[in-house]
Amino acid sequence: MIQAHIFYSGTVHGVGFRYTVQNFAKEFGLVGWVKNLRDGRVEILVEGSKDVIDQLMNRVDDNFGEYIRGKEIEIQSAQGQLKDFRITY
Repeated sequence: MIQAHIFYSGTVHGVGFRYTVQNFAKEFGLVGWVKNLRDGRVEILVEGSKDVIDQLMNRVDDNFGEYIRGKEIEIQSAQGQLKDFRITY
């Protein structure tokens, strides 16, 4: 199990990004959170298997590719303290 800390940039506010990420993450059985940042990026913290997190990112990229201008990913070992996937503010 890993933890991925992902930052998406581009036109990622106001396009349903967070709600779509939440739905995909729940569909894949992942835990974590997603939130808008004041600088216009979206931040995601997600835990699960690497393969499933890769599937999540591929779905996000497929659905929002025209809006995404950049993506930064930091990977570390899962902390195991997250219970579900939610939108935070």
